[in-house]
Amino acid sequence: METSENAGVQQPQRRKDKHRKPKPWDDDPNIDRWTIEKFDPSWNEGGMLEVTSFSTLFPQYREKYLQECWPVVKSALKEYGITCELNLVEGSMTVSTTRKTKDPYIVVKARDLIKLLSRSVPAPQAIKILNDEMQCDIIKISSFVRSKERFVKRRDRLIGPNSSTLKALEILTGCYILVQGNTVSVMGSFKALKQVRRIVEDCMTNAMHPIFHIKTLMVRKELEKDPALANENWDRFLPKFKKKNINQNKVKSKEKRPYTPFPPPQQPSKIDIQLETGEYFLNDKVKSAKKWQEKQEKQSEKTAENKRKREAAFIPPKEPVVQDTKSDDGSKDLAAVATSLKKKAKEYGIQKMAENVNPEAYLAESGEPSKKKSKRKRS
Repeated sequence: METSENAGVQQPQRRKDKHRKPKPWDDDPNIDRWTIEKFDPSWNEGGMLEVTSFSTLFPQYREKYLQECWPVVKSALKEYGITCELNLVEGSMTVSTTRKTKDPYIVVKARDLIKLLSRSVPAPQAIKILNDEMQCDIIKISSFVRSKERFVKRRDRLIGPNSSTLKALEILTGCYILVQGNTVSVMGSFKALKQVRRIVEDCMTNAMHPIFHIKTLMVRKELEKDPALANENWDRFLPKFKKKNINQNKVKSKEKRPYTPFPPPQQPSKIDIQLETGEYFLNDKVKSAKKWQEKQEKQSEKTAENKRKREAAFIPPKEPVVQDTKSDDGSKDLAAVATSLKKKAKEYGIQKMAENVNPEAYLAESGEPSKKKSKRKRS
């Protein structure tokens, strides 16, 4: 009966916003809820009742620069009713509100300003954080990698050659990016800060190279120009990158021996070996003599080997044997060479005689009989 009665009673449905009353401007199409309105001092004429202050430390190498640019920072914060103090003894910067401070959020902006100054951001650039449209994010990158070498290599990958990768990211995201030590300081809109943080984390964890993110951002920038694709899914246009694993040399695993319930046989001890060889029963004098003899044999082998190595440097190398392709009999070759030379000399002499013949002298001599012949005839 109770179940039937409970079933008949309808329990009221719980609403998440039951205490929220509808407002007349909820459905007003003329109101843009995403715009950030500039703060008007008339909204808070009474000023701040309590003092809020923030302080941060800075490295020693920034001390000289902060001393030079501190008047510029002080004058920029004075417009918003914020006081700032530079303590060189403790190495800290402090910002705090005053009775003249109207905007309650400006002290948070001033805190971001001194954080950026401590992370080597130039003062003219850091002062831009006081604008409502500008936000900042300081990404700590030292905890992503344990090895110092890998950390430096991945940080250089994020910067790129001649800071080309960093400049491309700044142009595509519209942010100011500075890599300093173990942190990356970023200034820009909320959407751009989210993109840059993802790129930095992917680079430092070796998930994706920054150049692939740059390609994706370039495609997105081109797609934003087309109003026809405003309400469509862009996944089909975006490039898809697969991570390629390099084949590494796998460690050779040892072959598993077949399981046996019996333990391995016990190895013989030193005394067991001496018992087998009979050395155990020898006197101490004999044992020492035997050890000395073994030592002398090893020493003599070692000295002989060292002597052989030293003498090897003085052994002349073997000269290469020139194999004579001609006949084995040298006398026959010499005779053949001599005959050929004689033949050539004879031919050369005949040729010279033919060239030096004077026909006129030959004719004149033929007319007068030689005296030598006449004498021979008389005799």
